[in-house]
Amino acid sequence: MTALIRLKPLVACCAVFPVALFVSGCLETPVEIAVSEPDPDLVFVRGYRSPSDECQLVGESAFTIDFLDDASDLVACPTGSSAMETLMAETGAQIITQTNSFTFFSLAYR
Repeated sequence: MTALIRLKPLVACCAVFPVALFVSGCLETPVEIAVSEPDPDLVFVRGYRSPSDECQLVGESAFTIDFLDDASDLVACPTGSSAMETLMAETGAQIITQTNSFTFFSLAYR
C-alpha cells in the first residue's frame, strides 16, 4: 500500500509534464530585433503615405541593402510613433528590423 501511495505523485508528475511541454511549445517568444548601436546612415526618399508622413520610404544604403526588394517598399517609421501604429493597422505590415530610433517594414506592392 505504501508503494502505491508513493507512485501517485510520480504518476501525476508524469501526466502534467507532457502537458506543460505542449503548452510551452505553443507560446511564441518575441524575436529580438532591436539594434543597440547608433542609428545607421539612412536615405529617406519621401513620406510614405503623404509628403508629411512620419513613415518614410527608405532608399539604398549600407544598412538597408539586405532589406530592399524589387517587389516591395522599405519603409521606416519612428519607433513607437502613432504613424507606425496606423501603418501597421492599415497594411498589416510586420516589423523586419529596428534601430535605436526607427522600425522598418517591407510593404509589397505587387
